Amino acid sequence: MAHEVAVKAAAGAPDILGDCPFSQRVLLTLEEKKIPHKLHLVNLSDKPQWFLAVNPEGKVPVVKFDDKWVSDSDVLVGILEEKYPEPSLATPPEFASVGSKIFGAFVKFLKSKDPSDGSEQALLDELKALDEHLKAHGPYIAGEKITAADLSLAPKLYHLDVALGHFKKWTVPESFTHFHHYKKLLFSRESFEKTKATKEHVIAGWEPKVNA
Repeated sequence: MAHEVAVKAAAGAPDILGDCPFSQRVLLTLEEKKIPHKLHLVNLSDKPQWFLAVNPEGKVPVVKFDDKWVSDSDVLVGILEEKYPEPSLATPPEFASVGSKIFGAFVKFLKSKDPSDGSEQALLDELKALDEHLKAHGPYIAGEKITAADLSLAPKLYHLDVALGHFKKWTVPESFTHFHHYKKLLFSRESFEKTKATKEHVIAGWEPKVNA
């Protein structure tokens, strides 16, 4: 039986998959585990009544398990791992937080209006730490096999690439060779191709936050 999944629809295009990295993380998990699912695209600026009835907080992503809708991508990924242990996507605990500060550093730098506030350097430090981790343990965070930590990071790296390229004409230094190889591996996976938002919708999603 297919699980019902509600994720963000693209802004201004209710029939197209939206740019929520947390929604994509859950979809990547479903795709990598080959779990049948039925997708509901939710227009977050005009949430449908059925959606608010089952999910009063109105958050995405949500997945239906045994007649109950569950939110929070961390919780959802955990439940999916428990219910569908094969193929395993569990990240060894010692690697679980690798790269976890990159998204916060990216958002801070993206919104920054002051070149001397240290936000660019803070992001570079986080990316360099990931590059060094991959050099020692790669090609993925936990070695040869993709795990939950990679599926959490992949959508965030896509947002970083697209948004910083567009708004700041900024790219990750070429010298971070292990990082670039890793990104190519992630972005070329069939699961990623199937679940990513268009670049236009990623840019449109960040526009109001950048120009706030």
